[in-house]
Amino acid sequence: MKWTEVTIKKLCLPTRQRDPREMPSEEFSYIDISSIDRDSKIISQVTRILGSEAPSRARKEIKTGDILISTVRPNLNAVATVPPKLNGQIASTGFCVLRPDSEGVIGKYLFYYSRTPDFIEALCAKVRGAHYPAVSDKDVTDVKVPLPPISEQRRIVEILDQADALRKKRAEADAKAARILPALFYKMFGDPLALVTARAGIPLSELDINFQNGFACGEKDVNGGIPHLRMNNIDDAGVLNLELVRTVPLDRDTERYRLIERDVLFMGTNSEDKIGKTCLFLPPDERPYLFSNHLIRLRVSDSRITPEYLAGFLHLLWSKKFFPSIAKRWVNQSAVTQSSLATLYVPLPGETSIQVFTTAFQDLLSLRAKRQHSGETLDEIFAVLLHRAFIGDLTTKWREAHMKELLTEMEIQSRALGGTN
Repeated sequence: MKWTEVTIKKLCLPTRQRDPREMPSEEFSYIDISSIDRDSKIISQVTRILGSEAPSRARKEIKTGDILISTVRPNLNAVATVPPKLNGQIASTGFCVLRPDSEGVIGKYLFYYSRTPDFIEALCAKVRGAHYPAVSDKDVTDVKVPLPPISEQRRIVEILDQADALRKKRAEADAKAARILPALFYKMFGDPLALVTARAGIPLSELDINFQNGFACGEKDVNGGIPHLRMNNIDDAGVLNLELVRTVPLDRDTERYRLIERDVLFMGTNSEDKIGKTCLFLPPDERPYLFSNHLIRLRVSDSRITPEYLAGFLHLLWSKKFFPSIAKRWVNQSAVTQSSLATLYVPLPGETSIQVFTTAFQDLLSLRAKRQHSGETLDEIFAVLLHRAFIGDLTTKWREAHMKELLTEMEIQSRALGGTN
């Protein structure tokens, strides 16, 4: 059975724009591109703004169940549905707002289709602009969607909902796990910001720690080159992130810039909100790893602390937004120098306490790696289900069991659509 392909515009109701500046004293919730969590496909944050202060792009009125499709950099697939709490609020003109017509399509079916590689590729083929790649609302609504009868759409949504729920539970578990280490530090040692302010312990310069800045290299992504860790390789959880690793020429490899297991990597240069992110280097393979001039390597040889304790302490200070207070600033960039970092006081609570924290740190990293692997497996399964859903494979057996009813539905659907464009 071949499904009809229908353009999105035939499946959606009209939407409207309004200017919140016409009601200057009223506050509204504003959703822009940064409001979308691209991983979870939800609106994760909104800004409350007075009508008088509304930006010129705040024009699109949204309703519960609307689908927001970012028309800017569509390859990033910033899409989300509007929850009830945001009914009647305003979204940026950087979104195409789809309002599914329940007579022809289930909203969630259309939302799941907007997450498929086929949909993303269809938009990317229409992108205009090199510095600000974007598509128009018409480009979005001209995309064709394979459209089974409503009952089969409902079955597809049920299956995908179950698979997506597993991924969301895994993400929730990750979020809870990320709070364990900070909570443990607070319980064992107290507030890291208060400890630094009180100058508890001793300066890092008085510990046996080797400080080393990395090096800049214009050549990157060299075939067969050496991995060169950069700013993007320390994530917000204080963990080494190897999703994108640049490589540099083999002749840049020297002992001075080579990392060894349990080196501490500190982000010395970046935007003000990023400086101070810290992680522990644990080699993922046998290759040598180097690091860029945006990072400072701290190699701990002092028996009074451990690399895990130091990495945890520094990263918690980043989460408390401490490092801008000791940073130098340039346009769009800040830096914490080696000399400034060396004057930082680190508390020394005692060998037993530090070892307890160190063991917990190592255990949590190990558990995180296992969760990450299971998460990647879930993502792969979901991607397969998503693909199978829209080529008809996912509901083959269900379709066979309901063929008579489906044929009747398809006849009604075809008359209602009045064509396939």
